[in-house]
Amino acid sequence: MLGGTAEARELASRLAAEGVEVTTSLAGRTHHPRLPDGDVRTGGFGGVDGLAAALDDVDVLVDATHPFAARMTEHAAGAAARTGTPWVVLRRPGWTAGPGDRWTRVPSLEDAAASIAPGARVLLATGRQGVGAFVDVDAWFLVRAIETPDVLPERAELLLARGPFALEDERALLDGHRITVVVAKDSGGATEAKLVAARERSIPVILVDRPALPAGVDVVASVDDIVDRIVPDGVSRG
Repeated sequence: MLGGTAEARELASRLAAEGVEVTTSLAGRTHHPRLPDGDVRTGGFGGVDGLAAALDDVDVLVDATHPFAARMTEHAAGAAARTGTPWVVLRRPGWTAGPGDRWTRVPSLEDAAASIAPGARVLLATGRQGVGAFVDVDAWFLVRAIETPDVLPERAELLLARGPFALEDERALLDGHRITVVVAKDSGGATEAKLVAARERSIPVILVDRPALPAGVDVVASVDDIVDRIVPDGVSRG
């Protein structure tokens, strides 16, 4: 399994409890990740060739990476096709705007940066790897990330924290820092409290859309869906 998400950890736990041999691969970009049950490997494979070689004794490949880990998903598609390994992508649903939301959807981090009005006070919740797109923006940033980014905007405060965050804490964060716009990726899942807090305060949100998945990919939305496909010997039912 290609992991790194809460869903990947839950799936590893569920499968291990059923006696399925699970190896989760982590990219290694976070220094102290939350480790799943089962075997764990850390670091890249060296592209499609390396991942294909690693699939020699694998019955099923599950891509449970972050929705924005587009390159890893492309490599998974190529390796699975080359080796004939059954594979499936586990992707939690993205967020949907509701009454009161003031969302602007954009296709990239660069478009998000270009959409920020001069002088804005921004909660930047796009992860440490995306901060570089905002270094030249005329705004003040509260940059929230799990680990320190390589670069920061000139006017920025860094907040190192790991979610998910409680709604009351997100309310206090927006109020205490006088945030006027929230910038986030459409990651989906349990990190939506910042969006709810923004809605309550009528604060606009710039939401970066997910990258497109490879054509023909088999996508499921929940851990239950994956468990239902895998029998005790680890062979895909589908």
